[in-house]
Amino acid sequence: MPMRAPAVRQLAGLGVALAAVVVYSGYTQIQLEGLRRLQTDTLDRNRRGSLQLVRIQNSLNLIGLTFRDMQRDGDPYPLTAYRPQLDRLRSGLEDALAKEAALAPATRVAAQQKRLEDTCARFWKETSTLWPLAADGRLNDARALIRTRLEAERATMASLVSALLVQNQDAESAAQTQIAAIYSRVERNLYLLLAAVLLAIAATSLYVIRVNRRVFQRIEALSEQRRTLAGQVISVQEELFRALARELHDEFGQVLTAMGVMLQRASKRIPAESSAHEDIREVREIAHQTLEKVRAMSQMLHPPVLDDYGLERSIEWYTDKYAKQTGLTIHYEKIGIGPWIGDQIAIHMYRILQEALNNVVRHADTREAWVRVRYEPHRMEMVVEDHGKGMPAQPEASGIGMIAMRERTGLLNGDIDFSTPPAGGTRIAVRIPLTAVGDPS
Repeated sequence: MPMRAPAVRQLAGLGVALAAVVVYSGYTQIQLEGLRRLQTDTLDRNRRGSLQLVRIQNSLNLIGLTFRDMQRDGDPYPLTAYRPQLDRLRSGLEDALAKEAALAPATRVAAQQKRLEDTCARFWKETSTLWPLAADGRLNDARALIRTRLEAERATMASLVSALLVQNQDAESAAQTQIAAIYSRVERNLYLLLAAVLLAIAATSLYVIRVNRRVFQRIEALSEQRRTLAGQVISVQEELFRALARELHDEFGQVLTAMGVMLQRASKRIPAESSAHEDIREVREIAHQTLEKVRAMSQMLHPPVLDDYGLERSIEWYTDKYAKQTGLTIHYEKIGIGPWIGDQIAIHMYRILQEALNNVVRHADTREAWVRVRYEPHRMEMVVEDHGKGMPAQPEASGIGMIAMRERTGLLNGDIDFSTPPAGGTRIAVRIPLTAVGDPS
């Protein structure tokens, strides 16, 4: 059954996560810009404006103290002596007023600012009339002017400055409230972003896990089907080999044996001086050689010793026979006492041994091999080793023989290793359980 690749939905989940990050980044940038404006344009501006208002208050208080000194009886200084001091205070006051006007918050009413400026102008205009009175010696009129009109204007300015300070403090409090709200929104949206990203990641991960699980289940089912099919193919192959071996042994073997007997009988009926005896002898030799080849082929397809004596004796017989046929020196070692092993395990292990020794003869370029078989109550291990050229860089892809050995080992629930021994060459180690597969006996 075809399955959709999860790439589209994975990309969709990634897109959602990236979009959430981008949106939150833009939103955070806007909030930070607003926060910067609040801090720069409101808080810092209000604080500097408030400092100027405090400076104006100090100047007004100093002017009040100067007016008090000017009204004392018995003052050793004439009133005109205070003029330089008031001029200095006026200069500082006007400088503070100009700077404060430039720092006035946007929430301030223009009428308030104008009233403060008009009151200050009136105050200094009235103050300018004080010095002619003092110069003419009209001290009582001058002091009366200070007590009435000048003090009143100064008090009005002090009241206006206090009101402006309160307004600045209110604006600063409002800005602090807005800053706290911005921080709260940013924090809330950060949690929302994290939730959205985690949700997108979780949804994408769960989807990928689900798809991967289906893929692995499908692969496992296909692997099991392949294993079953391989087992059936090998079983059919072994049955075919068994049938061919039986046919060769029973049919062709009997025919060739009968031919030899008939030729022998025919030879006895021919006169001794006849030249036909030599021809019959040659035909008998050919028949005998053919019979031996048929028997060898029958044993190669399915050795009778495997059915008659079991795997342990079959391995001993085959290593000895194969060494004589090929001239390969095989060092055989058996460890432990082999239990009776069922036909299913026996034939697979026998075929693995055949293939391993054939590989030594065909590819190893050596005349020696070692076969070690270890028997345990519930486990069997067979190692075939040579010190020849060694196996190729990728043994899995080197030929059908190794694939067949892997398939047979897998059918037995065992494992097979291809490695290089310290002396060089190739080592094939097969380990199988003796209780999970095979005949109950």
